[in-house]
Amino acid sequence: MITRRNLLVTGGATLLAGCDSLSDSPVLMSADEAHHFLQRSIVGRAALAREFRADQRSPRFRVNGTANPNTPSYSAMAANRFVDWRLAVDGLVARPLSLSLANLRSLPQRAQITRHDCVEGWSAIGKWQGPRLETLLQLAGLRPEARYIVLHCGDSIAGQPYYESIDLVDAFHPQTILAWAMNDAPLTVGHGAPVRLRVERQLGYKQAKYVMRVEAVATLDGIGKGKGGFWEDYNGYEWYAGI
Repeated sequence: MITRRNLLVTGGATLLAGCDSLSDSPVLMSADEAHHFLQRSIVGRAALAREFRADQRSPRFRVNGTANPNTPSYSAMAANRFVDWRLAVDGLVARPLSLSLANLRSLPQRAQITRHDCVEGWSAIGKWQGPRLETLLQLAGLRPEARYIVLHCGDSIAGQPYYESIDLVDAFHPQTILAWAMNDAPLTVGHGAPVRLRVERQLGYKQAKYVMRVEAVATLDGIGKGKGGFWEDYNGYEWYAGI
């Protein structure tokens, strides 16, 4: 099956003549690195994902990944409508933050209707709302050595905590938000309450749910097994899942 991702990779051969040096050539990169390089080269770093009209939203939006963390601490927060939930923003920042759901809702908001593309082959269109991740990172003050943003989540799979990461290009992308609302209602548990990441130019497994901590790091070496995400570490998924 020809996908947009395959087209980006196979079409990249035409870019080789434009490389400044052999070290810039996708030929010497891993498939993941080549895909990352080629998409950024073709599409541009700030290109937006397509947005849709309200009447184009899907009547049914499947739950991806974990349906309910089902831990005692998460269940207690959910029972109390996440009044006691706090989002930590820390790591390589000048001003670590601890934010409530009310704090997030009081920040400037972005709403967007986008398509979620799951690696399993299904897609759905929904509306998401929340503050831009960039806003939180500016409030915290990234230190110069920060290179990646790691999302630590409240769920686990096969006993392993879920985590994901993105680079600063995607962290500061205008459509990258920490969504607390879906289709004009607070997120349900199945869809990642109280907050999930929306990084709209990547596949569904990068949209981390049940976000508890946002950590700025210089390298992914110390995160899980070092590949930057749960599925990347345990199932061989690509770290860069751009579409």
